[in-house]
Formats: sequence, structure tokens, C-alpha cells
Amino acid sequence: MKNILVIGGGAMGSAFTIPSLENKNNVTITEPYSKRFIKDLSSKKKFHSALQIKLPKQLKFRRFSKNLLKENFDLIVIALSLPGIDFIGKELKDLKIKTPILILTKGLKFEKKYNKILTISEQLKKNYNLKNISVLKGPCLAKELARKNKTSVIIANKNMSIAKSIGRKISTKYYLTEYSKDVVGVEVCSAIKNIYSMIIGAGQSLNSSSNLFQKSVLEMRYLNRYFKGKDETIFGLAGVGDMYVSAAGGRNSKMGSFLGKGFTFKNAKKKFMPKDTVEGEQLIREIAPYIIKKINKKKIPLMTNLFQAILKNKKLNIN
Repeated sequence: MKNILVIGGGAMGSAFTIPSLENKNNVTITEPYSKRFIKDLSSKKKFHSALQIKLPKQLKFRRFSKNLLKENFDLIVIALSLPGIDFIGKELKDLKIKTPILILTKGLKFEKKYNKILTISEQLKKNYNLKNISVLKGPCLAKELARKNKTSVIIANKNMSIAKSIGRKISTKYYLTEYSKDVVGVEVCSAIKNIYSMIIGAGQSLNSSSNLFQKSVLEMRYLNRYFKGKDETIFGLAGVGDMYVSAAGGRNSKMGSFLGKGFTFKNAKKKFMPKDTVEGEQLIREIAPYIIKKINKKKIPLMTNLFQAILKNKKLNIN
């Protein structure tokens, strides 16, 4: 029985606690800033408003504090949104934490001081001196995991024994783990698939969407190679696996469908998705300044056209 701390009480962090508890671990969850999720998790019923289920009674909720981070845990899981990575990095920086860290968050960050796009694990290592970091990615919808639908994910760490050790702590009959040493590739693919899911969603028929899917895979392979990821990762859970889930039923593909119908991004966001976070749009605003300057646009025409649609609020042209 291991002690696991999950930082982030949103849908994915909360869903992750279910297989972790089923593996007979002591699981504590904390939420740094969302009043909504703090209310959900601290209530007696533990009804999670995003997942629309009651979380297990044995799940412990603790108020977030530095003292909590100092306690003895066997695994710290970071399940915050992308803006929360800098927050938790600062909180953990001076504590000299040696506990293994597992990152569920997906995304990339453009660091001006390095003039480089960093993965989340690189960001935490370079900016906050954190070590012993693994990443977990893959085609996992939080609501499906919370209902124990069969789900496969991939844990990446250059040290395979650490990745497999984490897998043993969290795997169940319905939550299956694969492993990879390609940390960069797994993080890059799991992030940029949000952009390509928007593009695939723009197809106005199965025929056109399948064509866009195939072209998106080729662009993802080019970009993954650019960032030194391995080709095999593109065709795994963090690549086409994750992109399929997002394109089939996520917020990115939903936004893409409106763009494909001729709406500009601002109009579609205001009219159809005013309260929704579109991860692909956030990622574009983060990495576009670097991609536009450094990457051959002829190699990524789909991404380049989506940049125009988002950044300049133009109609999407992917014909």
C-alpha cells in the first residue's frame, strides 16, 4: 500500500484517483485554486460536478499547503491545467522533493529566455530544478475513466524501471499502462494532437475528415522528428490514439466543426462555446511565435492555416 498525492481536483485528477484507490493505495487529493472543485471534494457526498459521479468514500481531501507537500508520499501526481504548472513548480522548487513525480497535464510552453519550446517535464526541470519526473499521456477521457471504461495510457521515463514501478501502483483491469523512453515524443504528440483534432473536426464529412486525419499524421510526424521524438510514438497511444479520441468527441474537434462551416474563431467561441476551454487554441497562442519563425511552413500547411484562423481571426482554409 502506497501513499499517493494528487494535485489538481478537476476531472482528470479526480478520475485518476479511482484506479489508484482500487489498487489499495492511500490516496489524497488537493486543489490549489478552484473553489468549485474544492467544494465538490470537501463535501460529504464527494459528488464531482464535472464527472457527474460520487467519488469513492476512502478518497481523502486536504487543503492545499506547503506543509502538505512536505509530507511523506510515494508518488506525487500533477493534474493541474497548463497555467498551473508554473504555480506548482514554484511551490515545489525550494522543498527539495525527492518523491517521484507523475505529470498528467498535456501541453507545451515557449520559453523566451531559452528561445525554445519546452515540454512540461523540461519546464519543471529547467526552471524549478525538479527531478525524477515521469509523464502519463494517452487517449483517456476523464468521464470514461471515472466510470471504469477500459482505458490504455502510456507512462514515459528514460528510466524504464521507474515508469514500470509507477504503472504497478496505478494499473487495474480497466486502466492499462504501456511504457516508453521517448519522453519528448510522448509529450509533443499528446500536446499537438489538440491542434490537429481541431483540423480534423473541420471536415464536413467522414471522407474529408479521414483525409485530414491522414495529412495530420504526416505533419505530426514531421514536427515530432523536429523536436527529436521517435516515429514509433506517433503511431502509439500518445499520437494517433490520443488524436482519435479528441477528434471523435472533444472540445477541439467541436470548435473545428464550426470553423469548417465558415465561422471565424471569435464568432464561434462567443456563439457556441463561450464557457469552454479549447486547448488547441491555447496551445496555438503559446507556440505559434516559435513555430512560425523556425518551422518550414510548406511542411505543416494544415497547422499554418489554423494559425491564421485563430491568431488573425480569419476563416479557415484547408482545401
